Amino acid sequence: MTLELKYGNTNTFFIRGSNGGLLVDTDYAGTLPAFYRAIGAQGIRLSDIDYVLATHYHPDHVGLVGELTKQGVTLLLLDRQLPHIHFADGIFARDRRLRYEPFSADKAHIIKAGESRDFLKGLGIDGEIILTPSHSEDSVSLILDCGECFVGDLEPFSYLEGYEDNEPLKKDWEQLMKYKPRLIHYAHAKSTAL
Repeated sequence: MTLELKYGNTNTFFIRGSNGGLLVDTDYAGTLPAFYRAIGAQGIRLSDIDYVLATHYHPDHVGLVGELTKQGVTLLLLDRQLPHIHFADGIFARDRRLRYEPFSADKAHIIKAGESRDFLKGLGIDGEIILTPSHSEDSVSLILDCGECFVGDLEPFSYLEGYEDNEPLKKDWEQLMKYKPRLIHYAHAKSTAL
């Protein structure tokens, strides 16, 4: 079951599997009280969230990761994302009022994209995580077998015709379309049925 959590500028999602819960993305640092209100309104307890997956490591997707991992949520990290996890640190350091909690990969659960199906299966979630690097080198998308896709900041499918020479974006969407998606969840736009 997928629940959308809207508590800031970034759409985040909670996926409840039969054996665990996965949070996809967080919002900017400083939104923790709003996050707690959002999960409470959906009947989600913090203890329901076993893992947090960032679709990429820009500040508006990882602002709460440090605070959540400090409270027992495990960071799910793809090995290709590892060099990018500190991208937002310098940005957040400029404004101490945000109370950004830095995090590291020390206690993260690190997997390769090819291992994601088995990992998710352990949570009771049928799907996989694929690399979709047209937005940023560390961008990934989560695709559920039911047809739901979580693509973070990937440019919408409908924008493809507006680009003449964007082969990386075209390649990402060709890869996603092989899974026959029916619903695309974006981080900064409304979910779109295909």
